[in-house]
Amino acid sequence: MSGSEATEHVERHRDGSIRGRGLMLDCEMHGEWMWFRLDGTRMRSGEFDRGRRVGIWTTYDRAGDPYKDTDFGD
Repeated sequence: MSGSEATEHVERHRDGSIRGRGLMLDCEMHGEWMWFRLDGTRMRSGEFDRGRRVGIWTTYDRAGDPYKDTDFGD
């Protein structure tokens, strides 16, 4: 066991608004992540397992409502 702890991470658009938010573990995306459009509406969400997309990822329409799901497996 490495003893590493996941830490919160925020990526920003050029205007400073939040582009993405989630956890990093050993410099890799890990756990639940969510991305946002410039206007602040949700764009996509899903989970990472040490940098690899896993499970069901949801894409949202411009109103922020679920549009489609993509299954990346385990």
